[in-house]
Amino acid sequence: MLYRFLKILSRLALPIWCRHLIINRPGFLQEKGPLLLASNHPNSFLDSVLLNTIFEQPVWSLARGDAFKNTTYSRWLKAMKILPVYRTSEGVENLSENYKTFDDCIALFKKNGVITIYSEGKCINEWHLRPLKKGTARLAIKAWDENIPLKVLPVGINYSSFTRFGKTIKLNFGEPILATDIIAEAADGQRNIAFNNRLKNELEKLVYEIPKTDHEGIKKTFGTKTHWLKKLILSIPAITGWLFHLPLFMPVKTFTKAKTKNTDHYDSVLISILLLTYPLYLLLVTTIIIAITGCWWFTGLLLLLPITAWACVQWKEQKI
Repeated sequence: MLYRFLKILSRLALPIWCRHLIINRPGFLQEKGPLLLASNHPNSFLDSVLLNTIFEQPVWSLARGDAFKNTTYSRWLKAMKILPVYRTSEGVENLSENYKTFDDCIALFKKNGVITIYSEGKCINEWHLRPLKKGTARLAIKAWDENIPLKVLPVGINYSSFTRFGKTIKLNFGEPILATDIIAEAADGQRNIAFNNRLKNELEKLVYEIPKTDHEGIKKTFGTKTHWLKKLILSIPAITGWLFHLPLFMPVKTFTKAKTKNTDHYDSVLISILLLTYPLYLLLVTTIIIAITGCWWFTGLLLLLPITAWACVQWKEQKI
């Protein structure tokens, strides 16, 4: 129930926090399970928010295990279809818990589920594919050994910025990897290496390689210009949207900057807080205006204000 509610909310909000979403092969969004999305990991849990939002089927995600230490948090995370994966840095004693998570994944695959795994194992805000860990190979091969017709779909997520609101996202899907692509009779180590080589070759085509200091390269890859006529048409609703949303956006932005300093979580935390607080803000603003004016026609602001927020994102120049 919680997952379904958040998915609807996120779909409604996507056109506001994402200026442009460009997908190379959108047909994969209707792909049925059993399916493993093997993705790069540039932007913390925003990567999962994005994939969960746009796929038709529910998508389970694998996340760092230390977030599950608190029992209450653990229940909420599982309600949002998130399972723990432990790394050595989170305690060698916890690594055995990964066997349980893999068993849970196999059970989901048997029910034609869809799961996202971040094959690099760690999030870093950069335009670069990092070395792949072994977890994706082990999970896929375990499923194939149990005769599950699993497809592994390489996914490359590329953001125009990790700090700017209203960004361009280029989402690239590669060629699915099937059990027949990996020699079943080979030793486990050889199969893992063969799988990772195949996945790496696919992801290298999907993940952009741009140095952080190459601002011209980033701008050339993601930059978009708004046509003057569109800017003219959107100018009044955009300015209106900027004024109405400033009392929410600026405090959330300031709070998020302070709490995520020296981490790669700023973008994810900012958008998640706005996603959860915006409906309440809409209700508050609308209620205040109706109370002042006594006019119930202003309930239309519940629809109009999100449109002005969208207009503001589309109107402003995209900064990289």
